[in-house]
Amino acid sequence: MAAVGTTHHADRIQSAISSNGAAKSALIASWQRSACLHKLDPARSNLPERLTDSEFGRARQKMEPLIHVAQPGLDRLYHSVGGAGCCVLLADRNGVPVARRGAPGDDATFFDWGLWPGAIWSEDSEGTNGIGTCLVEQRALTIHRDQHFYARNALLSCTTAPIYDHQGRLVAALDVSSCRSELIENFINLIATAVSDAAARIEAECFRLAYPDARILVVPVPDKMGKALIAVDQDDLVVGATRAACLALGISQACLQKSLPVAEVMNMSRTVTENLAAAERGGAATGTRASRGQCHGGG
Repeated sequence: MAAVGTTHHADRIQSAISSNGAAKSALIASWQRSACLHKLDPARSNLPERLTDSEFGRARQKMEPLIHVAQPGLDRLYHSVGGAGCCVLLADRNGVPVARRGAPGDDATFFDWGLWPGAIWSEDSEGTNGIGTCLVEQRALTIHRDQHFYARNALLSCTTAPIYDHQGRLVAALDVSSCRSELIENFINLIATAVSDAAARIEAECFRLAYPDARILVVPVPDKMGKALIAVDQDDLVVGATRAACLALGISQACLQKSLPVAEVMNMSRTVTENLAAAERGGAATGTRASRGQCHGGG
């Protein structure tokens, strides 16, 4: 039965790739990268590769500052999702978990699945999966059960969010995974929100620590753009900005080196908010007119 399931899973992925669905589906695009770019076989049954003890020691040492900052966030996140049979993983930018939270009674199962510090979950090693694909696409996502590239991972459900440093560089991924997928079917959206919120809190704390002598201000931008923070010095010049702030305001890290006044940034945020509100009103009006047109035409 397992072999038949593996064959069916591999055939389904190959069929999706052959249909040129990658242009319309981010999931199929990831499957295509896994098969065509990384030359992986979805029927492969090997468990995830693991770093040696010395390799893992070096990887963890590089991440120690972030691990220290993330500890409270990992604890809170696990407290929220642990009861649903989930574990929490903090992975480095190479897809290697360096910290973990989980119930002792589930440890053996998670270890066997590779949901453990030192395992390699990069997309080029494991194909489509929460941690690896999040790091490639640099966005929060969920890879649920048979959305995984490898058939052997089709019982897993993985929800992951990227973490950026104070200069907007991708440095880690925060993941909640479970191999009891049937228990969390109805909680995926809640878990996704919890993971993204935890990642945002970790980023914000890292940002504050990077600018200990600056005032940290929240830039008023729409919530959908993420938590936008800026660091302001004693001369009211912006000396740092989170990735969310840079994206929302259309500024680069290079701009921050040019003595950008905080008043100018706040004006930019108001413009962004007003433009987005106008666009949303315009979209709603267009949708209403289109709807009315359809009703009129149908009458």
